[in-house]
Amino acid sequence: MTYLFIADLHLSPNHPRLVRGFLDLLDAYKNKNTQLYILGDWFNAWIGDDYSAPWLEEIITALKQFSDAGNHVYFLAGNRDFALGEKFLNKFNGTLLKEIEILQIAEYRIRIEHGDLLCIDDVSYQKFRKIIRNPLLLGFLKRMPLSFRQKLADGFRKKSQQANQFKSYDIMDVNPHAVEQVLQQADVLIHGHTHRPKIHDILGKPRIVLGDWREDHAQILEINPDAPRQHFELKKWRY
Repeated sequence: MTYLFIADLHLSPNHPRLVRGFLDLLDAYKNKNTQLYILGDWFNAWIGDDYSAPWLEEIITALKQFSDAGNHVYFLAGNRDFALGEKFLNKFNGTLLKEIEILQIAEYRIRIEHGDLLCIDDVSYQKFRKIIRNPLLLGFLKRMPLSFRQKLADGFRKKSQQANQFKSYDIMDVNPHAVEQVLQQADVLIHGHTHRPKIHDILGKPRIVLGDWREDHAQILEINPDAPRQHFELKKWRY
């Protein structure tokens, strides 16, 4: 069995290279008994499970083939696709995870999350996150027309980009103390969000930051629990 972790693909019809890279990944791992974990920001924006488009249907078809081959897809939400739900995942037998999950792989207790909850120094973002993910607000937005939701998502993304221009590098990164706290309850931490792929040593435990997808490659993590001695290493996936 192969455990595969990816994050921050930001798929959209405006970046067909990224879509093709994801489809190639599914094809490459289709016959490896793969447990695929997508740790948020799978899509650049998600306006609702009722959205449909030819480029998305191609992805769904590939995911069905991936699932039918005996593999499984797990998804936990990021800051761009927190509205993605079970209705979409059910189209290919995917599983929706909580914001934070603990996996047991071989002898390792592994915590997985998107990573934005660890960026506690970005106070304005954390306040916005709490508001926009309120179940009552989400329920209200899901009843709005798709065109309205699309404009809203475009507006949020534009404002976020503008605000980030004035934030320091450190504020938008994880808080070291927050990382140390969560690693008290786990052997390994895997997350994305920061777009700064690297494996950090935190008091003897690895914090593995997955990379965002670029036009020709991505930094992903593959774990083989049958390996005699687990060695964590980010793998450059080219497409």
